[in-house]
Amino acid sequence: MPSAAFVAGDFKVFDVKGFRARMDGIRTRVRPKLEAFGHSLAPVVARSLGSQTFAHVARHARRTVNPPGDTWVAFAPDARGYKKHCHFKVAVSRNCVRFLFEVGPEHADKRRWAAAWRKNAPKLGAVLRRVRGLAWFENEHDEAPAAMLADLPADKLGELGDALTRGRDGQLVLGRAVPAAEAARWTDAQYRAAALEAFRALAPLYRLR
Repeated sequence: MPSAAFVAGDFKVFDVKGFRARMDGIRTRVRPKLEAFGHSLAPVVARSLGSQTFAHVARHARRTVNPPGDTWVAFAPDARGYKKHCHFKVAVSRNCVRFLFEVGPEHADKRRWAAAWRKNAPKLGAVLRRVRGLAWFENEHDEAPAAMLADLPADKLGELGDALTRGRDGQLVLGRAVPAAEAARWTDAQYRAAALEAFRALAPLYRLR
């Protein structure tokens, strides 16, 4: 099993021009590390959540022209896929690694989840705002967060879930971004620790019903 630690050259794959050339770089350099990450981390995430967890590495099968700006491994309770469920994600792009919790556009019941979030946001927010580096991202592919959770008052934090039901592409994305220059010096163990720290902090959102 290859190392799951990303090095400087892995991030530079996203500088490569052209769909085929960049996809070749992703397949040969980045995807094996995401697969290793998924293989080693899924059992630990499952134990932490108390439920079965499956790792899904992005294939970008729908893309044929525009090269992806990021790629990832997602963790979800369904062996067939992750998009209809709340999920965790380790995403790699040119400038950072992100450790995320997402309720995506294809979630099976966004309205119910948004209602549960609004109801619980005051209590959850008090905890999440104390976790180092946690932030809100407007879009799952954004490298830079729109706001740090520590800077959001309770009412604004509750309103983040409203985006889920405003339109077809509504989503909620929370997590932590680590700059590539820092992450490129990390070991496998440091990547695992950073992922688990973020996922455990965000686990109450994964369990919301």
